[in-house]
Amino acid sequence: MSDEPTGNAEFNPQALEAKWLPVWDELELFVTGDGEGEKPRKYVLEMFPYPSGDLHMGHAENYALGDAVARYWRHRGFEVLHPMGWDSFGLPAENAAIKSGGDPKTWTYNNIAQQRASMRRYATSVDWNRLVHTSDPEYYRFNQWIFRKMHERGLAYRKKSLVNWDPVDQTVLANEQVLADGTSERSGAKVEKKELTQWFLRITDYADRLLDDLDKLEGKWPHKVLQMQRNWIGRSHGADVEFVIEGRDEPVTVFTTRPDTLAGATFMVVAPESDLAAELASKASPETRMKFQAYLDETRAMNAIDRQTADRPKTGMFLEQYGLNPLTGERLPIWTSDYVLADYGHGAIMAVPAHDQRDFDFAKQFDLPIRAVLDPTRLEGADPEVTFADIDPATASEPILGDGILMNSGELDGLPKAEAVARAIEILEGKGTGRAATNYRLRDWLISRQRYWGTPIPVVYDEDGVEHLVPEDQLPVLLPEGEGMDLKPKGTSPLGAATEWKQTTLPDGRPATRDTDTMDTFVDSSWYFLRFTDPQNPDMPFDPDKANAWLPIDTYIGGVEHAILHLLYARFITKVLFDMGYVNVEEPFEVLLNQGMVLLDGAKMSKSKGNVVLFGEQLDEHGADAMRAAMCFAGPPEDDIDWADVSLQAMNRFLARAWRLGGDVTSEPGIDPATGDRAVRQASHRFLRDAVELFEQHKFNVAVAKLMELVNTLRKAIDQGPGAADPAVREGVEIVALVLDCVAPYTAEDLWERLGHKPGVALVEWPTVDESLLVESTTTAVVQVNGKVRDRIEVPVDITDEALEALARESEAVARQLEDKEIVKVIIRAPKLVNIAVKG
Repeated sequence: MSDEPTGNAEFNPQALEAKWLPVWDELELFVTGDGEGEKPRKYVLEMFPYPSGDLHMGHAENYALGDAVARYWRHRGFEVLHPMGWDSFGLPAENAAIKSGGDPKTWTYNNIAQQRASMRRYATSVDWNRLVHTSDPEYYRFNQWIFRKMHERGLAYRKKSLVNWDPVDQTVLANEQVLADGTSERSGAKVEKKELTQWFLRITDYADRLLDDLDKLEGKWPHKVLQMQRNWIGRSHGADVEFVIEGRDEPVTVFTTRPDTLAGATFMVVAPESDLAAELASKASPETRMKFQAYLDETRAMNAIDRQTADRPKTGMFLEQYGLNPLTGERLPIWTSDYVLADYGHGAIMAVPAHDQRDFDFAKQFDLPIRAVLDPTRLEGADPEVTFADIDPATASEPILGDGILMNSGELDGLPKAEAVARAIEILEGKGTGRAATNYRLRDWLISRQRYWGTPIPVVYDEDGVEHLVPEDQLPVLLPEGEGMDLKPKGTSPLGAATEWKQTTLPDGRPATRDTDTMDTFVDSSWYFLRFTDPQNPDMPFDPDKANAWLPIDTYIGGVEHAILHLLYARFITKVLFDMGYVNVEEPFEVLLNQGMVLLDGAKMSKSKGNVVLFGEQLDEHGADAMRAAMCFAGPPEDDIDWADVSLQAMNRFLARAWRLGGDVTSEPGIDPATGDRAVRQASHRFLRDAVELFEQHKFNVAVAKLMELVNTLRKAIDQGPGAADPAVREGVEIVALVLDCVAPYTAEDLWERLGHKPGVALVEWPTVDESLLVESTTTAVVQVNGKVRDRIEVPVDITDEALEALARESEAVARQLEDKEIVKVIIRAPKLVNIAVKG
């Protein structure tokens, strides 16, 4: 029998989509309960999309992988929560509205409708009854509710601070939204510093838990992501050291990880933008005050990345003030330099130029003293040919970094690092001038944004400027209508111009003014996965019992670009809700699956560069199944996919081969497969066994490859083996339909129907693997003559040495090699090897 369609049937992907979509809509196969049934549960979630136009190829990969996971666990007998929503607040909608003169809401919901239609056609097995849009008042009401709760717990506060300012989008950026090159991840503009009064969430209160709990995720999250989070939190152990400043009542606190090197401090440096620098400069000469203001302006025009660049020439100025070394009493000149940041430690450092590269470079630039207090030549294993004079930073071209034995440090002399650090802290504590301390790179989460299309901050201010939380029964604070509003960025929130909206009253009737900023949209995505567990609840964000029935999310799928921002904030909010008693888990995402990027000819797709593959065009031309299966087959999920290397035509040819099997099977549904061909059944059950491991290890590409092998085996069985009527063939094709559903659901459903079954292959449970069919009855033995392979023969796995040697000698290929030869030795390793050594 040839591999052609049975009768006049043709494989038509678009026709299958038109046929099955309305059927699935009617059957509502994927509606999920509240986790109260007897089945075990799985919560599978892809990071929800932002509605900017139609879906793109990154979405195609994300939802193909995520849906493969969801469908697999459904087949394995689990009740699966697999919801869908849109992260629908944000700047792109506002910027689009500015260009068109329209309303961000209209742009947003039109795009949601387009993406939803595409997602439906892409056949993701989601429960559409749990739909969430973060821009719906029913959702953002609870952003405001969470803000209130955090404020009540002292976790939300307002303060004046220097912030990252995007000069193009005219809004504040969180530290995490500033790229490594100092530009905005939103507009690409060079980020500036600006002083504003803003709202913050006290994420630093959770720094230790956020860091330590990463250990629980080892082996479940990509190591790269765990390291990125650890580095971002950046915990450092050391000491807070108090330096007396001449003419100042209050000492200045400096954090250092190396209190053992205090005696090596020869000057101090304060951040130019710090309050301390301004205070000290105000006491200096008029000329220095003028120079300081000019230097401060230069510094504010720079970004933190540039300021921290190691090879950049050091700049700075002496502030004409002095501090006292708390360990030695030495008088230290105080300088200001842009290589010190106001938000690191306390915005001031003790400079130890002999043992720090940046301090060393600064000291060399301004001819400041360099005094070594560490001698590495006295360490065990040090090079005996190197003397301290050879490496003394006072005369050498580089500092001594790392460890050494203490010198020039009084009672610390002769101690190694660990002992010296501990002893230095003891001395400082004894003098009342220092204490052990921990510092973090992590800063509190700045959530104020000067844009319209976001969640209004639920705070009002009375006529004296005192802040008041909007009462819970008055939530949500609704956005005013955006139609006709001037949304162009001016450095202040557009809501400030909504006079009628801005003016309100307190519960006691006094006049008040609303806060006109909106929340960072990362607030929206920090808890959306919880709302999915109870999306229609009008009274609270979610019912704790319903949420706890599903938490934690078993598999979370998305791009590595969210490794810090979204994941860190979601972990933080989950821990806060845990402390409030609303959830029973401290970590929301059990397993994290990162997908790679979809490239074109090795480059990131870009509309401006014209190298874009459009989701809709691919869907129209090749169908959803080919796209989904190709995404799963292209390689390991974490690897990038180059679309130039993907052939949807080839994938459709495979799907057609699989689909045609259903038209060729002639045995009746329900026939006992045990009466069928054993070899065919072995191939099917070995695939079933392997597929379990492959899906659970997210090796979808290998699973699809093995599925292709099984399809070929079954085709051969029909055409050249036991035939289309064999019960084992039917069993094998039914297994193909079931597993194919994970990656190509339209083809699978139609194949299932062709086999005589009712619609709903997505809910068919995984067959039990027959372990007896996994046992190998035969194996391939290699026969060598003088170490060269001369034949391969199929033999029973339990064959004896004598029988194996006899079969080897009977081989014609081997017999030719033995003619006129003397057999010197025969080595037998039954059942795998015979090696005959001959001479002559």
